[in-house]
Amino acid sequence: MPKKRSGGGLSPTQQAAKFLGVSVLAGAVLAGIALPAAGTLGLAAKGSVEGFDELPANLKTPPLSQRTTILDSEGDQIAQVYSRNRILVELKDISPYMQKAIVAIEDSRFYQHGAVDPKGVLRALSRNAQSGGVAQGGSTLTQQYVKNVFVEEAGDDPTKVAQATAQTLGRKIKELKYAIQVEKELGKKKILENYLNIAFFGQQAYGVEAASQRYFSKHAKDLNLQQAALLAGIVQSPTRYDPVNDETEAIRRRNVVLQRMADLGDISQQEADRAKKTPLGLHLTQPKNGCITAVKGAGFFCKYVEHVFLNSPVFGRTREERAKIWNQGGLTIRTTLDPQAQESVQDSIRQHVYKSDKVAAAAVLVQPGTGRILAMGQSKPYGYGKNETEYNYSVDRDMGGSNFGFPTGSTFKPYVAAAALEEGRPPTQEYSSPYEMEYPSPVQTCSGRPWKNLEHAKVENESESEVGPFRLKEAMAKSVNTYFVQMISDIGLCPVRKMTDALHVVQGDGEKLPERPAIALGSVGISPLRMATAYAAFANRGVYCSPVAIESVTRRVGTRQKSLPVPKSTCSRAMSETTADTVNTLLRGVVDSGTGREAGLSDRDNAGKTGTTDERRNAWFVGYTPNLSGAVWVGSATQKVKMVDITIGGVYHDLVYGGQVPGPIWKDAMTGALAGQDSPSFHLVDIPDDKDRDKGHGHDNGDGDGNNGDNGGFLGGLIGGGNGDGGNDGGAFPTPSFSLPGNFFQGQGNGGGNGNGGWRRR
Repeated sequence: MPKKRSGGGLSPTQQAAKFLGVSVLAGAVLAGIALPAAGTLGLAAKGSVEGFDELPANLKTPPLSQRTTILDSEGDQIAQVYSRNRILVELKDISPYMQKAIVAIEDSRFYQHGAVDPKGVLRALSRNAQSGGVAQGGSTLTQQYVKNVFVEEAGDDPTKVAQATAQTLGRKIKELKYAIQVEKELGKKKILENYLNIAFFGQQAYGVEAASQRYFSKHAKDLNLQQAALLAGIVQSPTRYDPVNDETEAIRRRNVVLQRMADLGDISQQEADRAKKTPLGLHLTQPKNGCITAVKGAGFFCKYVEHVFLNSPVFGRTREERAKIWNQGGLTIRTTLDPQAQESVQDSIRQHVYKSDKVAAAAVLVQPGTGRILAMGQSKPYGYGKNETEYNYSVDRDMGGSNFGFPTGSTFKPYVAAAALEEGRPPTQEYSSPYEMEYPSPVQTCSGRPWKNLEHAKVENESESEVGPFRLKEAMAKSVNTYFVQMISDIGLCPVRKMTDALHVVQGDGEKLPERPAIALGSVGISPLRMATAYAAFANRGVYCSPVAIESVTRRVGTRQKSLPVPKSTCSRAMSETTADTVNTLLRGVVDSGTGREAGLSDRDNAGKTGTTDERRNAWFVGYTPNLSGAVWVGSATQKVKMVDITIGGVYHDLVYGGQVPGPIWKDAMTGALAGQDSPSFHLVDIPDDKDRDKGHGHDNGDGDGNNGDNGGFLGGLIGGGNGDGGNDGGAFPTPSFSLPGNFFQGQGNGGGNGNGGWRRR
């Protein structure tokens, strides 16, 4: 009795013989196995036949993964993304040379045999037995196609890929049964087409069309003889025969293919000899995969589109389902990105903030009434190198943004004003607005549990000369801190919470805004996209529309195109038309004669608000016209840079104000984006001017948002002092005041300082 192997099975030759024997008895010619000369195999013969009978009758072929193309609103390409660089083509669009070359070198009897080539199997068994290893495979093109289907189905899972390529009888039996089915159902031409579309040709190229473009910058239908022979030769070992990295080995392999074609009569010997003498003639096209290749600085928008797809239930019930569709690709995604607006945003940012600066800038433009995101850019490019980042500073954390957004400073004040107007306060509402005061206490909240200033925390204006009383119009134009703290105390925190909820204003981590008076001064982190979309509701006369980035999606499965549903903007009334019109009138005054003068547009109605946070770690301008809303943030993503005595975009600033750096970025971006567009007018309301009276304001100060205490923040209540926009006429940088409340580490820290820079993380 022959000696058994350590695994308890028969020797490889005995297994093969028995395997082939029982296969014939079972009525099927099982072959195509490249058996090693030593070692055990996955299944014994008896189990092999049982496994064959138990396999499902039909091969489930997954859609082949392909490139996904992302387009702007005019249909021009932004970027291509893919897990497999593949472009499906029909057989008629593949060069006849390529078809003959692949058959000649991989399965020369392809048109003579069925799913299995018995001669090929016996030849492989004999050659492998002689070599003591796997020197030659006996698989037909059909079997190779089925194997590639298994690999494609495995995706990027290394365990599944290993199972799909394992040299075991079990896997070969499965491969064989499905090969028989495929031969019966598809026919030779379709099998050849499918194989040429699924095979890997190295250099990230899957399928012959992608390979042809990668190596020769041409379509597969245009491949000549020597080019086709080169590609056909690569398939056996894409790494070994890689023409980019080993020209000598690639030429040798190409010439083997050419000679084989001549031996089979596909070409003459003279044609083969001429082709052998030609150089490789590579004309490489670099693979362009991913948002890092996006044009016009749209890498962050491109990545945002991916996040929208993966997060939206409209594309699949679970994230896993959506990820599978995304990875399979074949999508054409037309987006809302307006090329004119995007180019204007990037040009403006590039002019005012350098990527090597200590701080960064981010800007986003949104269309009122539709929610369409028209532009999204930032100063530090999308990437992983020096002065690059993968974080999108314009969006929330779950969409690829920073952890918490960025404190908004006085750009939050219009929400407080809108809430007060909705509560019935007149646009002439007046408060005493002293230079300095304690936060009023108690202040009503939605929960019914009043907020109390237990630590006697204080808030102050930008300058000691800024003393009330003020009415709303002047207080908004000059961004008077104590006015809005008194306003929020008057109406309570719940109306403000209801207003921000209606405008879908949440923190960058998705949490709702806290109920504390310091939010009136922009103490919490919010993303620029949230701000631009909320301000768009003012422009849209009180109707909020959720942001959208995708207009249409088509999915290619094989050669068919299928339209997919896409997320739609949902619009709802956030405030009355009168309230919105009043806010528009107030914010128009900010750019006409207030802190935002440097940002104002001269050729159309516009409105906006400046904002600067404690220690000048963040500076904002958020503004709009009736047909476009935009938010610009400048600051440090880590919140560690104080924009004092700093050079930004080659310009020195002793102090940075919201109207000074973000404002001009907004102005230039909006000017370019709106060029050639209609210039509709706001519906303004009549707000009586303040009565002339001597209030002792010797100058126009800017955004005094320094006293933005954060409850529970590590430095909340530690740093005081108004450090806001000083307007054109300056305003001294105040000396911070210090206050250590009793609940400094937890509880209601309401100190004069913002404190966000102390506890926020990137």
